[in-house]
Amino acid sequence: MNFRTLRLAACAAALTLPVAAALAQSAPRVKDVYEVGPSVYVRALTVEPAKAALWVGTSAGVHEVDLASGKLRNTFTRKEGLANEYVFAVGLDRSGYKWFGTNAGGVSRYKDGQWKTFFPMHGLADYWIYAFAQQKNGDFWIGTWAGANRVDAKTGKFSTYVKELVNEWVYGIGVDAQDRVWFGTEGGVSMYDGKRWVSWTHKDGLGAPNSDNLPFSANTGLGTRTRHDLSVSAEGPATYNPNYVFAIQVARDGSVWAGTWGGGASRWDGKAWTNLTTRDGLAGNIVYSIAEGSDGALWFGTNNGVSRWDGKAFTNFGMKEGLLEKNVYALAVAPGGDLWVGTRKGVARIGR
Repeated sequence: MNFRTLRLAACAAALTLPVAAALAQSAPRVKDVYEVGPSVYVRALTVEPAKAALWVGTSAGVHEVDLASGKLRNTFTRKEGLANEYVFAVGLDRSGYKWFGTNAGGVSRYKDGQWKTFFPMHGLADYWIYAFAQQKNGDFWIGTWAGANRVDAKTGKFSTYVKELVNEWVYGIGVDAQDRVWFGTEGGVSMYDGKRWVSWTHKDGLGAPNSDNLPFSANTGLGTRTRHDLSVSAEGPATYNPNYVFAIQVARDGSVWAGTWGGGASRWDGKAWTNLTTRDGLAGNIVYSIAEGSDGALWFGTNNGVSRWDGKAFTNFGMKEGLLEKNVYALAVAPGGDLWVGTRKGVARIGR
């Protein structure tokens, strides 16, 4: 696989240099594009500030990229120790371990050249892994297609939660300032505060109404237990399933954001859900990924590009702005403020 840089040509050639420079400094733009292969999907992006590294999980392995130069440091496949090369999630814990959640290969954990893979025989809930998060005490959470695992930081023992969740297919996990754990699932959002579980669905306000009268999607995008279909709605007519949550993001102001299937981006303020959709300026109503910028702006990866929400208005980036593909499955913010965007074919970097 190639991971090479394509320097984008200036898109405002008609402008004078001073004006173009001023615009470049004031507005985010697609600065670079890194290709991984025409048929390869980038499903996960995670920044490791301590090592100035970007971890890129793809359908053909994992790349470690130098954030400053954009140069490839390492590539990991089955040959190097991955249990499966289709990687949907990359997690980092405070002990320096990298956790790679795979499609049908369980979890592979890596540190300093040493690998360990976890299967259901070790306590993992399932072989299909989609999310990671860590609590203040070090307990590590894993989202799977058969519930959520909590890995005890002291003992390493796996505990599994299924019935407590609103739905067993877990795609996103976040931990808030109160150390509560939030789960995005195929059936809504669940929250665990250490003692009790609470859940929300479309009936509670999660996901916007079906204003465009789209057909309901009973088979959601990433799969069902009977099929394990890894396709997403990249082709064909749009569909709607507001209970299906792709992503969870806990913002610094305490709000919790959920990316839904057709219902746009949903925000929980502690009392109620509100929703942002294409009618508000969001690029697409299927929200695969969410990240918060260093300036507090929210970024949404959708089925029609990337949207930046400053609290008042959206700024959108699509293929005409430089993205390799319109479906944006992964987002990550670097310490300097640049946003990394994962699509089919590769990664783009948006910055000022």
